[in-house]
Amino acid sequence: AVFSMHSRNPLLAKRLKRLPFMNTQCSSACSILVSPRRFTPESPMSVSLHKYSAKSTDCAGTATHQMAQKTGERLELLHKKSDIGNWYENVVTSANLIDYFSISGFYVLKPFSYEIWESIQQNFNDKIKRDGVKNCYFPSLIPQSNLEKESSHVEGFSPEVAWVTHSGDKKLAEKLALRPTSETVMYPVIKNWIRSYRDLPIRVNQWCNVVRWEMKNPVPFLRSREFLWQEGHTVYASKEEAEEEVLKILKFYQEIYEDLLAIPVIPGRKSESEKFAGADYTTTIEAFVDVNGRSIQGATSHHLGQNFSKMFDITFTDQSNQPAHAFQNSWGLSTRTIGAMILIHGDDNGMILPPRVAPVQVNIIPILKAGNEETNANIMRKGQELASQLRESGIRAHFDDRPDKSVRHKKIRSEIKGIPVIIELGSKDIQKNSCMVCRRDVIINGRMEKSKVQLASLPSHLITLLDDIHNTLFQRAKAKRNIKYVTEWDDFIDTIGQKRQVMVPFCGHSQCEDVIQESSHQDFLKRKSSIEEESSLTGKAKSLCIPFESHIASAECSELGQTSAEGHQCIGPNCEHKAKKWTLFGRSY
Repeated sequence: AVFSMHSRNPLLAKRLKRLPFMNTQCSSACSILVSPRRFTPESPMSVSLHKYSAKSTDCAGTATHQMAQKTGERLELLHKKSDIGNWYENVVTSANLIDYFSISGFYVLKPFSYEIWESIQQNFNDKIKRDGVKNCYFPSLIPQSNLEKESSHVEGFSPEVAWVTHSGDKKLAEKLALRPTSETVMYPVIKNWIRSYRDLPIRVNQWCNVVRWEMKNPVPFLRSREFLWQEGHTVYASKEEAEEEVLKILKFYQEIYEDLLAIPVIPGRKSESEKFAGADYTTTIEAFVDVNGRSIQGATSHHLGQNFSKMFDITFTDQSNQPAHAFQNSWGLSTRTIGAMILIHGDDNGMILPPRVAPVQVNIIPILKAGNEETNANIMRKGQELASQLRESGIRAHFDDRPDKSVRHKKIRSEIKGIPVIIELGSKDIQKNSCMVCRRDVIINGRMEKSKVQLASLPSHLITLLDDIHNTLFQRAKAKRNIKYVTEWDDFIDTIGQKRQVMVPFCGHSQCEDVIQESSHQDFLKRKSSIEEESSLTGKAKSLCIPFESHIASAECSELGQTSAEGHQCIGPNCEHKAKKWTLFGRSY
């Protein structure tokens, strides 16, 4: 290994000697190129490991660096807590989840990430099909006249709409929008399916892509200009039936996050300012990323009331033989789930996949001995048998038999990709009818926790272990959601600046929320500049949701003297209204 440094720095050189991946088994030479930009003894280190041809002898120049990037494999080690933005983008590429495309904000989902999405699809499909929802598909282009029928709806999406204006060189008679959502393409068709109350309810869902031309910097999975999702659309004769479904679907979403992705969420209702454009009201589940104190809107379920049925003339003859407008819902879950999972569970070594969505739950790595072909053949044969046995037990197991990769390389790649369990299998293990089991979610002194397990009991042991990993991830994430109840503006700013969420008394008025957002932004900037604290947050604080009563922590409220928010003044600066509800505020993606 040859060190190539861009400047002479004794502190950097000292830390280079402690690099964990100096692999003596590596058959090819390696160059480690380190940029000491803004280096301090405490700073995180960004290291690129490049494999290059053994024929090359010039290791110090730029040409070698460029050649290494073209012919080799790059691994970046970044500290999540210190640089979460670069850490995240590094993980999604190093873990083989995405490729970047030539159009900004559009990404290629590689097979590994799409398999995760398929697990989510299958789970949700099972839920809604058991409940009577049918899948369908509608066109991706929406006539401008359709999109503009509901004024508040088009106003909400107008800045993000991408338009098709030409067919070849010929200008179209009417602009066509690439769907940002499908209400205005589905409802003109669905209305033709309905004559009387006997035709209701209609409950359909489609899995598709949508395009929303976000003006902010795009981020894979979290804020992309094209993403995959499901969108359900339902039509009912009565408001009561429709509202019952809204909560049922939201419960399905909560189960996806908590039972599948091991992410705790808070269900609630969006404020008037934050509800879906054109809806009577919106319900949501909110997840939390503790490292940067941001919330992620996990999924939403909207009650549209009769707003769209009046616009698109969706009527039916009721049981009294009178014409009536239908009540409607829409609800959606997207590939943002994958981004939330990466941010909430990942660590400095890469992703940590919840076992129930992991494409590979167990990776078996053979420990081979150089020059001992008979022993190695036995290890390889036993590894294949073990993988087959685990698959028969319902465990998604993979045997990593690549001959050109070292054990160290295979373990690093497994860690980065977040595979929940790694099994090491060597000749001594086989002699003792055992193997070494490493769990990805527990790191002790920089290494995964290991335990020796007898091969005879391995399938049952792994089934229990995978459930334990899921529960550990869930409880760990739940413990990091540190919500504080506050009633004073200064406490509001201080607490959110500490990367926490706050529960506050709020009047619910849109004008008041606008003031809160702008005032919080200005106060964050003032406090950051006055204390010169890099970890302090800036940006607007917004309402995340009005939690359902069952999720209001009454014990914490009692510290304020009462469990109801109605006795408090609204948190908004200079707001003269009394609060109506405890409302969760914070910063969000």
